[in-house]
Amino acid sequence: MEALEFKSKIENNKIQIPKHVKSKLLFNQYKNVRIIVLLEDGDDVEEKGFKHMASEAFFEGYALSDSVYDDD
Repeated sequence: MEALEFKSKIENNKIQIPKHVKSKLLFNQYKNVRIIVLLEDGDDVEEKGFKHMASEAFFEGYALSDSVYDDD
């Protein structure tokens, strides 16, 4: 099975297929296909904020005595 991946938008309940993918599909007429649609989460901004907060909290726990583990 071959996977063809691309990004698109849903407009009027239709997904636009890029030309480079359409050209591959032309040679595979009448074959069965398996479609998986992955929807982006709307909370990407929230996730970035959490990662930033977590990294700040991690480095707040850094002490000068931890420098023995640092590479020079």
